[in-house]
Amino acid sequence: MTELTLSEYQSLAARTAGAGRAGDFRKIIAALGLAGEAGEFANLVKKLAAHGHTITAETLADELGDILWYLAEAASACDLDLGAIAQGNVEKLKARYPEGFSEERSRNRPD
Repeated sequence: MTELTLSEYQSLAARTAGAGRAGDFRKIIAALGLAGEAGEFANLVKKLAAHGHTITAETLADELGDILWYLAEAASACDLDLGAIAQGNVEKLKARYPEGFSEERSRNRPD
């Protein structure tokens, strides 16, 4: 099985969009869904770290998939391409940390 690009994923994920309708309402639903799913992921990690629960990688992957779906929906609601967003972010990080992350560069960023 070949891996999807983010742009391909966004297109395929859009097949199941609909609850957010259009316009600003779609952005709102995408933002709320993204925050909710990120909260679910964070809660699982909290249970793992602080409560000693056993959380499987598959469970975490499922929540990350839900986050990815809402991220794709948010990009679509803003008429943006998720692959282009990812590329722009990588370019920003390369400029910010040309040799990889460092605490020094983090404290003294030129931007």
